[in-house]
Amino acid sequence: MIRSMTGFGRGDAVSTLGKVSVEMKSVNHRYLDMNIKMPRKFNALEGDIRNYIKKYIQRGKVDIYINYEDYSEQNVSIKYNRAVAKEYLSYFEQMSEEFHLENDIRLSKLVSMPEVFNMQQAEEDEESLWNLLKEALDTAVERFLAVRDKEGQQLKEDLLGKLSYMTELVDCVEERYPQILADYRARLTAKMQDILSSSNIDESRIAAEVVIYADKCCVDEETVRLKSHIKQVSEALDSEGSVGRKLDFLVQEMNREANTMLSKSTDGSLTDVAINLKTEIEKVREQIQNIE
Repeated sequence: MIRSMTGFGRGDAVSTLGKVSVEMKSVNHRYLDMNIKMPRKFNALEGDIRNYIKKYIQRGKVDIYINYEDYSEQNVSIKYNRAVAKEYLSYFEQMSEEFHLENDIRLSKLVSMPEVFNMQQAEEDEESLWNLLKEALDTAVERFLAVRDKEGQQLKEDLLGKLSYMTELVDCVEERYPQILADYRARLTAKMQDILSSSNIDESRIAAEVVIYADKCCVDEETVRLKSHIKQVSEALDSEGSVGRKLDFLVQEMNREANTMLSKSTDGSLTDVAINLKTEIEKVREQIQNIE
């Protein structure tokens, strides 16, 4: 099943650690380009996040937004530094004796001195944090891929319709080509009769001229290749995995054959068909830019 490169998904997860919300959105891009915005708390998990996303997405510019509500205030503790407090008191007593001043230090003053009390954050449990984040990622990716799959199916139906029409155009070229040769032979015969004023026309000469003309305007190779490319595109639309680059290459080849066909055209109706074919190929090219 083909997938669109446009998608959106959101997932949430809650535990005693906190609440994680993940939003993902993507647009077309030649390669996979991930942009992750997240709290510093998750910086150590960035590599895991990228590896996880790469398992499900091959192409597209993907923006990932991670929000976190921390419920782990209990992990913050206050540490009393007894040695520092004791050293402060020792210096206060020393200064009192040295300068003959009253040592009026009080507890309220001592506790305000730097480093007597310190706030300490407990070490993060990365495994638990990753499990919480992965739960939110699972939901976001699942919804994200569902949107891509749905749009991909719509793209497939549209492309199959265009490919069917392109096949009809190629069939018209194949049907029209013998008639073009017959018309040329008739015009050539009539012209020679008019010039020679006789019905005794050298048929071998006519045949030789028709062969030369047929060789110049022959589009058999182009129509065969076009039908082959159309078939390959149809088969790729039914295959699994990322096929966008393959489709892009096939459409370039289709356009090349249509250009050659147009350059060989000496018939107005055939030229119109070739132009319509090029127009339809361009529509297909625009659509496959959306395919992963």
